[in-house]
Amino acid sequence: MVDERVGVIGLGYVGLPLALAFAEAGLEVVGVDVDAGKVQRLAAGESPLRDVPPEALRAALAAGRFRLTTDYEALRAADAMFICVPTPYDAMRAPDLSYVRAAAEGIARVLRRGHLVILQSTTYPGTTEEVVRPILEAGSGLRAGEDFDLAFSPERIDPGNRTWTVRNTPKVVGGIHPRSTERAAALLARLGAPVHPVSSPRVAEMSKLLENIFRSVNIALVNELALLCERMGIDIWEVIEAAKTKPFGFMAFYPGPGVGGHCIPVDPYYLSWKARAYDFYTKFIELAAEVNQAMPFHVVGKVEEALDRYAGRGLRGARVLVLGVAYKREVEDARNSPAERILELLLRRGAETAYHDPYVPRFRVGGNPFYPEVRELASVPLTEERLRWADAVVIVTGHRAVDYARVVQTARLVVDTCHATAGLPKGTATIVRLGAPMPEPSEGPR
Repeated sequence: MVDERVGVIGLGYVGLPLALAFAEAGLEVVGVDVDAGKVQRLAAGESPLRDVPPEALRAALAAGRFRLTTDYEALRAADAMFICVPTPYDAMRAPDLSYVRAAAEGIARVLRRGHLVILQSTTYPGTTEEVVRPILEAGSGLRAGEDFDLAFSPERIDPGNRTWTVRNTPKVVGGIHPRSTERAAALLARLGAPVHPVSSPRVAEMSKLLENIFRSVNIALVNELALLCERMGIDIWEVIEAAKTKPFGFMAFYPGPGVGGHCIPVDPYYLSWKARAYDFYTKFIELAAEVNQAMPFHVVGKVEEALDRYAGRGLRGARVLVLGVAYKREVEDARNSPAERILELLLRRGAETAYHDPYVPRFRVGGNPFYPEVRELASVPLTEERLRWADAVVIVTGHRAVDYARVVQTARLVVDTCHATAGLPKGTATIVRLGAPMPEPSEGPR
């Protein structure tokens, strides 16, 4: 069977690039999203993602290969459907599968014999077979493996990456039986990238967690070494540059203010939660997550120390400008960004705060047990007046669009958490870097 009509549920960072890639490959695609405003903007050719050029979106719409709707009924005519909805965690770090369940319930109402359903949302091993399958079967009266096919293929989207995209990143896929795997693999292969079939959805689900937990653990390792280097008077950035000259057995990871996005901060807790059902405790993985979650606290402590050391004042009443609130550079995604906790900590300690981010015009902090008050912040222009206004400038996300040379030439004190000021000529600012010794007050700008 050749699948020519594809439905994509969830038109965010995963679903929209996937839908557009299938449309560009010549398939007929219908995108479904519960956000009517988003659907309306997409239908007008407005792309919310830097990775999806508006002209590419408009071309697919104009060619009639890409349709948009909020109605699951449009999926009845599709051959295959992808679930690409968020999988966050709740306040207690337990998996929140409400979006996956809602998508499966919507599909179940229109599911027919011959359909192929592929879950792409990152989740714990067993979700496809233990959560999605029962919903589809109960809602449709059909049986997976007999009446319809079911598989899991993890998303591998790296926002902001121009080299590896949905069109050339290898795919992993595991179905509930060989036919489901083969059919899902054949469909994914039409995007042009290699496809790696595995024996089951659980293997595919675990492979995605391994990819991101590998990164979480190694980021935690280098974050912990950065803290040690600060105490020992060693520059961690120089250490990493030296270590990466080894051509084998080493992969460079870099310290920072924490981890963010929709995968690395979330995936360790998904696996830890599931592991407890087997009386197994992922202590190593959870420790890494704890190290990364603690980094915003260290950053704010470093700001406080720098203000005392170089400005002779405390954090309360100090004016702090945060540069970058997206979870990584060159993206507009601020989900789970360490900047959120950093701003909350600054506010809790009485600082007057502002932020600038060329990609995130508005940023919401608070509304959680740590900081109950909700603050809706707007990005301020990065003017010389604003830089002079700040007692301290904290670089959280190192967007290339920001002129850091101008920042260090104008500001008085800069706390750099991501090595954005490396190699810049001396300015008026005293630069305090994460993972490096603090300059002596007598040294002046550096």
